Amino acid sequence: MRCFLLSLVLLIGQVSTAFSQDTIPPKNNLNKIALYGGLGYGATIFTLSQAWYKEQGLDKFKFFNDNAEWKQVDKFGHMYSTYHLSRASYHLLRNTNLDDHKALFWSTGLSTLLLLPVEILDGFSPDFGFSYGDMIANAAGSGMFLWQQLLWKEQRIKMKWSFHETSLAGLRPNTLGSGLLEELLKDYNGQTYWFSFDIHAFTKKGRFPKWLNLAAGYGAQNIVFSRDNENLHAGFQNFRQYYLGIDFDLSYIKTNKKWLKVLLFLGDIIRLPAPTLAFDKNGIKGHLFYY
Repeated sequence: MRCFLLSLVLLIGQVSTAFSQDTIPPKNNLNKIALYGGLGYGATIFTLSQAWYKEQGLDKFKFFNDNAEWKQVDKFGHMYSTYHLSRASYHLLRNTNLDDHKALFWSTGLSTLLLLPVEILDGFSPDFGFSYGDMIANAAGSGMFLWQQLLWKEQRIKMKWSFHETSLAGLRPNTLGSGLLEELLKDYNGQTYWFSFDIHAFTKKGRFPKWLNLAAGYGAQNIVFSRDNENLHAGFQNFRQYYLGIDFDLSYIKTNKKWLKVLLFLGDIIRLPAPTLAFDKNGIKGHLFYY
């Protein structure tokens, strides 16, 4: 949850900056990004660390294996975060005097490193620990962006996220969230992570609509506690869910308005409500509008 929130703050800042650099000389772009970006990042890390760790304080550094928790939905969240941080950083650095190759590798490396301080602080937290699983997921998100750019010079498979409220959050509000804003970050039962396939980009000369994608999603239900045995002991049988549906690619909408470019970029990281098939242990169920 902490990495997801930090990523969101950084993403909004990077995207806003990337689409406002057109009239500034490239060399000055890089200098300003380094200066203001560094100051902003430091202030963000300090503010969030005070909010997260001030009450419980810090303890001796330790490692923590949380790979079996939350049906791995949280790991998809880490991957999603660094994937889009890589996208935003790449758009930002392409407006500098760095060549495309350097901008690509700097953006993918930085997206993982930017979240490293949160993992280190978790390592000193008495309630958590440094999770190597989180770091692997962070690297996987950056890697997903990198290999697509190297292979295709474009992103034909985008990660997206959707959320719906569930009744389970009220059972453990401190853990799963109290109110919509907290539940967006904490209630893994309502989160779905998608891989949106740009069919037009794969077919190129086909007549498939540019704006219409095919999306495969992953989520889980009945995860009131992080581990399976804890859920069973409390009377909840958690299970995985898989989805298949259509998606809308907002990147094909062209505009000269900078504010609209920012909104379209941010909107394209979300899977909008659309017809979906859900697959789980109970069978197959269709949804006219699933989010």
